[in-house]
Amino acid sequence: GSIAVEVQDAEGHPIEGYTLDDSEVLYGDTLDGRIRWRNESDIAGLAGTTVRFRFVLNDADLFAFRPDGTD
Repeated sequence: GSIAVEVQDAEGHPIEGYTLDDSEVLYGDTLDGRIRWRNESDIAGLAGTTVRFRFVLNDADLFAFRPDGTD
């Protein structure tokens, strides 16, 4: 399966650089996969901002996520 993620503002509008089209699709079965976007490797620049995450799954299951990216 695959997972792609879009980051949206509090009203549900995609944030430039973090849109679904910018998302690098994560394929396969993994416990430590990291979502990345074409020009943005993380979401640190959005700290202090209210955001929503839109997950698009294709034949996949999402059990948990950690938005801070720490190990």
